[in-house]
Amino acid sequence: MIEQARSLHLQPVFIMNYLATIGLEVHVQLQTRTKMFCACRTDFGAAPNTQVCPVCLGYPGALPVINQEAIRLTVMTGLMVGSRINPRSKFDRKNYFYPDMPKNYQITQFDQPLCFGGAVEFDCQGQSRTVRLTRIHLEEDVAKNMHVRDQSRVDFNRAGHPLMEIVTEPDMHSPEEAFAFLLALKQILVYGLISPCNLEEGNLRCDVNCSVRPEGQATLGTKTEIKNMNTFKGVYQALTYELQRQVAALAAGGKIVQETRRFDTDRGVTETMRTKEDAHDYRYFPDPDLMPVALSTEQIKAWEGMLPELPRQRCERLEREYALPSYDAKVLSADKYVADFFEEAARGAANPKTISNWIMTEMMHLMATKELEIRQVRITPQALAGLIKLVESHTINGAGAKTIFALLFDKGGDPAELVGQLGLAQVSDTGTLEALVRQAIDGNPKSVSDYRAGKEAAFKFLMGQVMRLSKGKANPQIVQDLLKKQLSV
Repeated sequence: MIEQARSLHLQPVFIMNYLATIGLEVHVQLQTRTKMFCACRTDFGAAPNTQVCPVCLGYPGALPVINQEAIRLTVMTGLMVGSRINPRSKFDRKNYFYPDMPKNYQITQFDQPLCFGGAVEFDCQGQSRTVRLTRIHLEEDVAKNMHVRDQSRVDFNRAGHPLMEIVTEPDMHSPEEAFAFLLALKQILVYGLISPCNLEEGNLRCDVNCSVRPEGQATLGTKTEIKNMNTFKGVYQALTYELQRQVAALAAGGKIVQETRRFDTDRGVTETMRTKEDAHDYRYFPDPDLMPVALSTEQIKAWEGMLPELPRQRCERLEREYALPSYDAKVLSADKYVADFFEEAARGAANPKTISNWIMTEMMHLMATKELEIRQVRITPQALAGLIKLVESHTINGAGAKTIFALLFDKGGDPAELVGQLGLAQVSDTGTLEALVRQAIDGNPKSVSDYRAGKEAAFKFLMGQVMRLSKGKANPQIVQDLLKKQLSV
């Protein structure tokens, strides 16, 4: 568990002599099999309105039952970020009317949430940052509205999905900092198996609160809220526009109105949706159908004992145990499953740095090109380790290894078998290579003369000719030695 929230001292970020202040409300779909208050499945991609029941559809008389796993995951999140766990919390009804809310109220937590406080530590533009958390509470998700031409449709499969809301203090002062915070929070949630945080599936969404105030003014400016941001890039772009809009309005003598806005991704601008509601507009009151949640000290301690290794801790361990450079450890630990892959491949490896190099170059290049996560690739950690051993034993050279890696990435398999099938075994026989070296020298007298005249580029050319004659199979080190020997005669 990271240390408890500590006081924050950041250098202010001024925009034309204005200070920007940013807070986030992050909504996270929890990784549970069933919904928050009923037994309906939470599988993504099911046909519309097939994962519903009287409870999540809000039928009169249908009674909710609390999902205990959702409670555990929320408390685990609080423990990972140093929150104070509330031994007694309750659920409330937040009343409003909208097509995506079947009951015309949302079951949420108002004044007695599961977690208070906490903090997320991260790096932003080379500096250490800490963003304090106000609270973490649990609620039910709403349905999904779909607008098709002149029709609006509602899919209630998502209604009732356990939704954890993480509310920050207004401790961020730039779009870059908000972006870095979200990345760090996502890493923690994935490491803790709290949520897959798949943005394409809507697992993580956030509302952005921001304001600006003149330099030297102590009180915060009037804030606006940008609703339903579902990408980190979108948060960055929306904040960049909105902060500039507010500064321009104030600099021209205007005023900022407290309101809710939406971000138009096509035009890159925020637009007014409605004036901002206050808490009393929702007429919160305790849900009469749900008992308060009571957590014993023993239960909280038991969950605390289940806490995972967090990204920063793993980064430090990878650097220490595998003698990796700090940069490698940070890149690998940024994704839990990449770090898992590395550790499994590096188990027993003579040089873990070589494993890291292959993952950070060949693996991540192909993953980015084909838009895949590491859990979707076909190559196994054992296959990568085996491929590297073939290179280190001079069974294949670097070029052949890259060819085999690409095949393993797409189709899987055994690297040693592929070497035999493709005839990529490296030629290390001295007699065979001497003949190829002599052929390259005899066929390129000008390059021989240039090398003997001190032109190093000519040597590289002759090396390339030998590799071409061997169809890329020659052992480069042996070729280099033989070539230098014959050219010195």
